[in-house]
Amino acid sequence: MSSNVSTVPAYAAPTAKAPLERTTIPRRAVGKHDVLIEIKYAGICHSDIHQARDGWGEGIFPMVPGHEITGIVTATGPSVTTFAVGDRVGVGCMVDSCRTCDNCKAGLEQYCTRGSVLTYNAVGKDGEPTHGGYSTHIVVDEAFTLRIPDGLPLDAAAPLLCAGITTYSPLRRWNAGPGTKVAVVGLGGLGHMGVKIAHALGAEVTVLSQSLRKKDDGLRLGAEHYYATGDDATFDTLAGTFDLILSTVSAPLPLDKFLGLLTTNGAMVNVGAPEEPVSLNLFSLIGGRRTLAGSMIGGIPETQEMLDFCAEHNLGAEIEVIRADQINEAYERVLASDVRYRFVIDTATI
Repeated sequence: MSSNVSTVPAYAAPTAKAPLERTTIPRRAVGKHDVLIEIKYAGICHSDIHQARDGWGEGIFPMVPGHEITGIVTATGPSVTTFAVGDRVGVGCMVDSCRTCDNCKAGLEQYCTRGSVLTYNAVGKDGEPTHGGYSTHIVVDEAFTLRIPDGLPLDAAAPLLCAGITTYSPLRRWNAGPGTKVAVVGLGGLGHMGVKIAHALGAEVTVLSQSLRKKDDGLRLGAEHYYATGDDATFDTLAGTFDLILSTVSAPLPLDKFLGLLTTNGAMVNVGAPEEPVSLNLFSLIGGRRTLAGSMIGGIPETQEMLDFCAEHNLGAEIEVIRADQINEAYERVLASDVRYRFVIDTATI
């Protein structure tokens, strides 16, 4: 495919809640600072389902989801200095930002005060809708392209571009490490990476899941302890235990019960995003000087740091590689928690 590409094959949701289907989409020509990436793998994130089904608000259709992208550079713009043809690269949840606000200058592009440009379901600076990784190629500014270390397989690395950084960023921000007790709520696509990363950082890790069904997996992935939150006795047993609770689930939680598991000065950080509002009694925070917080992916520098960390510690996602014609089935299996732990599309099958 030339650097002046016009259309590429993709899988898109034509309308909200409609099954995804094969189509073609436009890709811009490679600009001065752009790289053309032949996509090899694209992870399926639960947020893809939320957006393709208007769960978080009205989307832009047709929608090509996918923000866990790995591939190979096949062309570069004349002013590109960071990447060369043949490089192994990744693209995460955003492809641009204002680059001038304080957050962008600090490497926190995900919190761009003017709004970062998301990889899909957004409008780029050229006024055109963005389309994600369920496609064969993508054109991205080099400043929002990540280098995949040689030690990471491209298929297992794809989910790191969202699930990996979404858990790595708060674990680092709230100082998970030796001497700290970290609980990960939910052992799914995000949660399993949270367990792996927290363990690699040196924390004592506990999984809090609805049942003990995945206990063996949780312990294998690096957790020292595993409890079922469906058992009310768990909350009595673990009261005041954790320095940090990382909630990765997309369903509303009984926050007061979970906040009671924190130590004095402990923090509960939410990276899962339920479609419904949640509520709490403020005394759950006041009584222990506790913090309830949120976190969203990471900036470009921290995402590269995460990829390098994962390569150093041999951390990839636990994946099931699927064909593109299995995407709709995979969506239903994600909703049924029937995946261990991330579907990854082999984009050669598009």
